[in-house]
Amino acid sequence: MRALLVVNPAATTTSARTRDVLIHALASEMKLEAVTTEYRGHARDLGRQAAESDDIDLVVALGGDGTVNEVVNGLLHAGPDPEHLPGLAVVPGGSTNVFARALDLPNHPVEATGALLDALREGRERTVGLGLTSGTPGTDDEGVPPRWFTFNAGLGFDAGVVGRVEQHRERGRKSTHALYMRQVVRQLIGEPHRLHGVITLEQPGEEPVRDLALSIVSNASPWTFLGNRPIYASPKASFDTGLDLFGLKRLSASALARYGTQLLTSSPERGPRGRHVTARHDLTQFTLHSKVPLPLQMDGDHLGLRTSVTFTGVRRALRVIM
Repeated sequence: MRALLVVNPAATTTSARTRDVLIHALASEMKLEAVTTEYRGHARDLGRQAAESDDIDLVVALGGDGTVNEVVNGLLHAGPDPEHLPGLAVVPGGSTNVFARALDLPNHPVEATGALLDALREGRERTVGLGLTSGTPGTDDEGVPPRWFTFNAGLGFDAGVVGRVEQHRERGRKSTHALYMRQVVRQLIGEPHRLHGVITLEQPGEEPVRDLALSIVSNASPWTFLGNRPIYASPKASFDTGLDLFGLKRLSASALARYGTQLLTSSPERGPRGRHVTARHDLTQFTLHSKVPLPLQMDGDHLGLRTSVTFTGVRRALRVIM
């Protein structure tokens, strides 16, 4: 087997020495080419080159969810073709690693490398569904190019939090759960639409759901992790189904106390519920419109402001070694 290893040197939880050990371990089992990313979008370019190559069987992403997202978008630049495109493997190196953990992979990079080698020897793989966003025809955003996401996307509040965290990281701050929690509070204080939402959910054959103040789209469960605690916004979300949506119509102090507690105590059997909650399961396509430009995030990366985003759940999009 010939494999391309895409290494993010800024991965939060791996040192240069650890990365060298992992590279040697992988190279002992396959013909391996390791490339270190040098700029934002480099992992996407490497994924595209692998997809267009005739002799690469596997792309291994060593990094966090952002690195995985870029590799996936490179692999699928011409669309899904799981029978012919290289497979994907993940060695988690970020601070959260939601995609890898949703696949039940070990969160420690050395243990994950061992699990990957075992999976290759035993031929274990899974074809997973992914989410796809695009600009909505007939809107100001119709020219926005499509982009894939692996586990979640959000328009509005949570994307604003992600943007704040990215600003701190650009200043040299380390990505930690405490940093995220502080930015949640600051985003809430500065959120102008927390009591009167500006987002409308539209889906074929259904009445629109208006005035959402928060909208989180999930392709997997859990939605995220707070340390080692999994958080389930949409407990039924799965790599084997379409997309799920969790929305809130109010972000008042009382609503946040209630639904924040429900998220912290959520489980695979029970997620947030209540009169301000909008929940949808296994959607193939829908659109989120906003009255004002709002931030968009996918897989934890801030992607700028949007007023309309169309979401598509694509089943059996990519082979994953696990």
